[in-house]
Formats: sequence, structure tokens, C-alpha cells
Amino acid sequence: MKVLMFGWEFPPHITGGLGTACYGLTKGLSHFGTEIIFVVPKAYGDEDQNYVSIRNASDAVITEKDVKETKVWKNFRYIEVGSRLVPYMDPEDFARMYESNIPGVKISESFLNTKYTFSGSYGPNLYDEVSRYALIAGHIAAHNDFDVIHAHDWLTYFAGVAAKKVSGKPLVVHIHATEFDRSGEHVNQHVYDIERAGMEAADRVIAVSNLTRNIVINRYGISPDKVVTVHNSVEPMSLPEFTLHKGFREKVVTFLGRVTFQKGPDYFIEAAKKVIDRDPNVRFVMAGSGDMLNKMVRRVAQLGIATKFHFAGFLKGNEVYEMFGMSDVYVMPSVSEPFGISPLEAMMSDVPVIISKQSGVAEVLKHAIKVDFWDVDELADSIYGMLHYDALSQMFKKYGKQEVENLRWENSAYYVNEVYKSVCGY
Repeated sequence: MKVLMFGWEFPPHITGGLGTACYGLTKGLSHFGTEIIFVVPKAYGDEDQNYVSIRNASDAVITEKDVKETKVWKNFRYIEVGSRLVPYMDPEDFARMYESNIPGVKISESFLNTKYTFSGSYGPNLYDEVSRYALIAGHIAAHNDFDVIHAHDWLTYFAGVAAKKVSGKPLVVHIHATEFDRSGEHVNQHVYDIERAGMEAADRVIAVSNLTRNIVINRYGISPDKVVTVHNSVEPMSLPEFTLHKGFREKVVTFLGRVTFQKGPDYFIEAAKKVIDRDPNVRFVMAGSGDMLNKMVRRVAQLGIATKFHFAGFLKGNEVYEMFGMSDVYVMPSVSEPFGISPLEAMMSDVPVIISKQSGVAEVLKHAIKVDFWDVDELADSIYGMLHYDALSQMFKKYGKQEVENLRWENSAYYVNEVYKSVCGY
């Protein structure tokens, strides 16, 4: 089985769990002999290619031959942005492009034989990059042999559909998060439309949890027969040994993730205040960055707990495990978490975890305390209990680690491989 896979990031260059999940899945698929061409907007050259062949979209060049032989190009529209020509495509244009035979605008020669260097980030030109990435995807699909297309998250759905149009091969889209997870009821309509268009065009939709599957069915109107759940897993690893010097005796409670609405950082801070009022010999750490960070810093100051609360910034690589090495409890109070890999990583590091019931990972974990994200009192009580009752924390450490060691990416990959077979008719 050969797979053309589209992702927006790949380790070691990641900003969250998406890249980590892509790496684990591709490594797991290698156990079944699955060959993967993994396309990223920008490759850095230091990616682990033992299990995938990394293709850099920034290296692709569109030629006149592509325009003549590849149907996907002819109906794209273009607009001038300053002095630079970039493709633009809104959801309505996207639908019309594939449903009609209306001749498109002639591609400007300034686009041909030109490399577009993608930032590979989530910056202000993200929509432009998503559209250009779709054009490059058609080029790559036309010049490679594969059996099935796999697109991760909304940023690559247009690319996946473009590759399907060019090749005629089946498309699988993978839902790692939806706009409802990221924004609640205040969805970005443009992103929602891209997500829905990708799901509708796909031959099969993979959701990372039953929680996410229900959102896909009920909020996007996708047929239940088309949507399958494959839970994420965690990559087994030999944890690095650190000589840690905390420099203080207090116990540490850690939040690690994006400081955004979805992750519930405000509930973590309110619970921290309640715990510190009962026991001032506890320190709280918020590791991560995001649009709510400044607001959270101000709230900590308002509550008068700044001397017991630390903002560690975005951590990566061994920094994550150094943080876990200093932690006595890990908390993930997410408002809506499609899955959540970080609790699994914490459990592997012998850290007991408290997670929200509104998370996909709660569907697979038994040895974790589960609370409603909004119930700050219950969250605070759970943190306090885990810190002060050694038998409780030791039990969660022991059995939690055993549990998470059985959540292997090979198992998740098996079910993804079965999805591939079903859409390919094997």
C-alpha cells in the first residue's frame, strides 16, 4: 500500500499535537509495510525519514505541461496582492471548480516555473498558503504513484481534494480538531466551510475520538456511515535521565498546552487559587503560548498568586520531559479536546493526571481522574487529593503507566490501514 499524505507539520518542527500524531501514525503504519510520501509546506532537512519520504512543497515548480495535463489548474482564480501574484479560492469557488466545466482564468505565466517558499507556519498569510499548497498538491499527485490520499486537518483538505481530482484515487481526511473545538460557538466560517468541503469530498473520514465523530456527524452533516473513530496513541520511548534541581520544596502542578480557549487555561488558574488557599506550599506552572496568555497573566496577578504561579512559555523536546520530571500532577482541563496526547506523555513519565471529561482521551483512559472542565471546585479538590494522599497518587502512577504502555501507535495504525483497504477495495 502506497499513501500520499499531506500534513502541515512534522517533528521536530511542531507547534502542538498534530505533528506528533502524524509522526506516530506514520511510524506505526511502517509495521504493516505501508509506504508513505509525506508532503509538508516547508521541510527543514532534519526530519526523521526512517518511516516516510518527506516531500517539500517549497521545492515544487509548476510548468506549462502541468497546466495542460492537470485538470485541477484550469479553474483556479488569481488576485493581485501588492506586486505578488497569489492564488485565492473561497469555499464557493472550490465547489464550483470541481462541479462545473466552466473554463477558468488562464494561469499567469508569472506563476509558471516559479518556486513558492512556504512559511509552514500559522501566520497572517495562512489562507493564501493553504490555497497555494492545494496547487502544489495537484502537481505532486500528477508525478507520483500511490494508492490512496490521506490529508491531516483542515489546512490540507484542499490539497487532498486537489490530489484526488488529479489522480482519481480515494481520499481519507483525518479530523484532529474541528473549528468548534478551537472556537466554541464563535466559529470562523471560512475555516468551517473548508472543513466541511474536505469531509464531503472524502471517501472516508477518520475522527480521533467518538467525541469528535459526533461533532462531525451532527455539526457538519456528514453521514455516520462515512465516519470512523481511530483513537490516537503515544510513542513509546526511553525517557531521558535528568539531574533536576527544583530549588524549592513545594509540589508542582503543571498545565502544558496552547494557552487558548480550547485548552481551558482559565479554569486551571481558578482551581490553582482554591488549592493555594488551602495549601500555600504548592506551585503551579503553565507551559505554553497562545492568544489568552496575556489575559491569564493578568488574572494570576488579580488573584494574588503570582509568587506561586509560573509561566514557562512554549516547551519542546527534552524540555517537556524536564517539566514532567519536576511535576507531581499534570492537569488537562480542556473545554473541548478531540483527543489529547499530552496526558499520555505525562503518564509515561510517572506523573498522575487529571483530565476533563470533555476530551477524547477520557474515552480510553481508566487510571486518570476525570472532571467536568467547568467544575473548578471538583478540579481543585482532585488536585489537592492527588498532592496530599500518597496512596492515591502512587496508584495512578503505577497503573497509569501500565495502561499507557499498551496504547501503541501500531494498534491505531492497524485500523487506519484497514480504512485504506476499504476505500481501495482491497
